[in-house]
Amino acid sequence: MRGGRKLEKLLIQCITENQDSAYRLAYSYVRNKEDALDIVQDAIHKAFLSMEKLKQTGSLKSWFFRIIVTTSLDLIRKQKKVRVMDDENLEFILPGSHDHYPNLDLARSLEDLPDKYRVVIILRFFEDMKIDEIAEVLHENVSTVKTRLYQGLQRLRVNLSEEDQEEAQR
Repeated sequence: MRGGRKLEKLLIQCITENQDSAYRLAYSYVRNKEDALDIVQDAIHKAFLSMEKLKQTGSLKSWFFRIIVTTSLDLIRKQKKVRVMDDENLEFILPGSHDHYPNLDLARSLEDLPDKYRVVIILRFFEDMKIDEIAEVLHENVSTVKTRLYQGLQRLRVNLSEEDQEEAQR
């Protein structure tokens, strides 16, 4: 029982320290504030229910992030591409809204990437995770993560270059 309390404290600490990252990861999948918050809440619940299954406490963060990824994918499957947009996203795509940075459409280009590339880029550059941590979170080989990161960055570069050319023609 004593080990269970220690693990519970470690899990609480992990969740507390990574709450913003957990939310951003969930949001990167569903692109909706309420759904992302629900995913994080469900992931926390699942983590506490299955914490006895965790073999190594050193991989606690990766294990928790994996639960978030799985919970996000489950929600996406349930919704089957039916998405309710929040006000922030609606404002972003409404015509007539003024873009203060017309040549910097990184957020839009990231959203256009397939999930397998977008998630790797977000985890690497926005969550500052190492390649081997990303591989553990996504249950992929390190070489697969490296390939997806490289290909995703290439696609991102192409998308941004095309948008620059379109902007120059206007």
